[in-house]
Amino acid sequence: MELANQIIFFAGALLLVSIIAGLLSSRIGAPLLLVFIGLGMLIGEDGPGGIAFNDYGGVFFVASLGLAIILFDGGLRTPMADVRLVWAPSLSLATLGVAITAAITGLVAMLTLDLGVVESLLIGSIVASTDAAAVFLLLHQRGMDLKKRVGATLEVESGANDPMAVFLTVTLAELLIAGHGDASWSVLTNFFLQMGMGAALGIGGGYALAWAINRMELASGLYPVLAIAGALFIFGGAHFVGGSGFLAVYLAGIVAGNQRLRANQLIHRFHDGLSWVSQIVMFFLLGLLVTPSSLVPDLIPAGLIALALIFIARPLAVLLCLLPFRFPREERLFIAWVGLRGAVPLYLAIIPILAGVTGSLIYFNVAFVVVLTSVVLQGWTVPWIGRRLDVQLPPVPETAGRLDLDLTPGMDRDLYGWRVEEGSTAAQRPFAQLHLPRRTRVLAILRDGALLPRETLERLLPEDQVLALCPPEQSIKLDRLFGRPRSRRERTPSTLGDFAFPAATTLAALADTYDLPVAKHMREQTVGAYLDEQLPGPITIGDRVRMGAVDLIVREMKGGNIVTVGLRLISDDDGRGPGLRVRLQEIVGDLRARLRIVPARPKPAASKTADANVVPLRKAQGD
Repeated sequence: MELANQIIFFAGALLLVSIIAGLLSSRIGAPLLLVFIGLGMLIGEDGPGGIAFNDYGGVFFVASLGLAIILFDGGLRTPMADVRLVWAPSLSLATLGVAITAAITGLVAMLTLDLGVVESLLIGSIVASTDAAAVFLLLHQRGMDLKKRVGATLEVESGANDPMAVFLTVTLAELLIAGHGDASWSVLTNFFLQMGMGAALGIGGGYALAWAINRMELASGLYPVLAIAGALFIFGGAHFVGGSGFLAVYLAGIVAGNQRLRANQLIHRFHDGLSWVSQIVMFFLLGLLVTPSSLVPDLIPAGLIALALIFIARPLAVLLCLLPFRFPREERLFIAWVGLRGAVPLYLAIIPILAGVTGSLIYFNVAFVVVLTSVVLQGWTVPWIGRRLDVQLPPVPETAGRLDLDLTPGMDRDLYGWRVEEGSTAAQRPFAQLHLPRRTRVLAILRDGALLPRETLERLLPEDQVLALCPPEQSIKLDRLFGRPRSRRERTPSTLGDFAFPAATTLAALADTYDLPVAKHMREQTVGAYLDEQLPGPITIGDRVRMGAVDLIVREMKGGNIVTVGLRLISDDDGRGPGLRVRLQEIVGDLRARLRIVPARPKPAASKTADANVVPLRKAQGD
């Protein structure tokens, strides 16, 4: 009894300390994964806690459960539109990319650790896949809003590449146990069986789970429990029949999450909290499992492997896998850098230990150094890299006054509640002049606890409560109507251009205003059509094309078509700065001018406007 109470006490204390430490880490920009792992190491054998812990089997079970929960939660939050947008490049990275990364990293391991081919490839396979928990947590913790193509590629890849890494690790571990036997065709057929069974059970299980949630009459608090029970059933069932449980549970989350579910908001909030608990417990136990003193003999070679993985293997894999999809260079570089390693490599490193592979502790030590290096080096610099490579978009904040209420899943509109905020558009205009989105209906307005008749209401006041039926895709417009007005910086972010104009504007108007190099036969072409021709693949907000001394940036889209385009002047003090070639040309030109080889050309003055939100196209358009 006393022992049970102590365990409960320390478990609660651990969660409290982790939450507080996570809050402090976000203030200083430290990755949360580092905090959770660090807490485990402090309580471990070499830390002040002095707890000797080596239950690899127990940690493997907890990590399996935690990864299943995290993958299901990630699937619930992945829109099907994002999957359709990036399924091909993500699948390439999740399969071929993992194999390439494992091969290159294995080669480095063979040179630094003096191991055999199979042992080295096993190390490469263990650390080859990116970690869904690390990617989801890092991007969501930092509140990063990336270009849709970039963010979706990273999240779908991290959710889908675990099966490939698990397959390679298990196969190579079995080869070591069998005495380096020759691989047969059964290995390949087993891979396709795992992928096929996992995909089939995941998709079918996701539809079945959504059907069960919408058909069963339960207490509201049981719907999230039903969802997680179904997810774990799909995960375990896929493993039971020889499929990939990780792939199955991730696909089930995507399928179920894109259905209209009963108690949808409750399910999402429950799984968000459960995912946080899973990450805290999982990373804490993995940190507790590590004995830092045992890392010392392998520290230098493991560090070299980590650096080779981050700077050579992952970038080459991304370059080769994304080559057919014509990703811009900046996006490829960012995807290569955000190849975060987290719980999955440590989880995979336990497999050789449980399988009884000779000298298996070295795999765990190397994996831990790789994870620690990745979390510190990559996790700490992701926001800075995102800004430098210009793949980060300004966040679209959701008003704090919105309340989501669940209706029956058969309806095509949701019920929302808003609190009118001080300075909002709704509080500054007469109620009759508010422009509500299409198919939106205000049902009730509450003021000081009393219901106000809509017909006689003249004006909304701050703190009024508005209840409305609205299509989900229109809710953001009402956020802006009832919520706090954003600052000028938020309304016209430099990331999306200094000026905004309709995509129907002709290139002639743009060229005459900004002295841009536009061929005569292209002058009557619209800017939207020009961007359609120049941009590769599916177009997303934030995509840009350089034209002379400006960047043309996709600012707003509707129905797959470009609606609004942003323009940003490129100058010496631009946030991105000129490219390396431009810098070298400027340096050479300056040297030539100083040596009087050729006269230096004066730099053209940047166009000036009185208001950063007004596009000076009046002269070109004949105003």
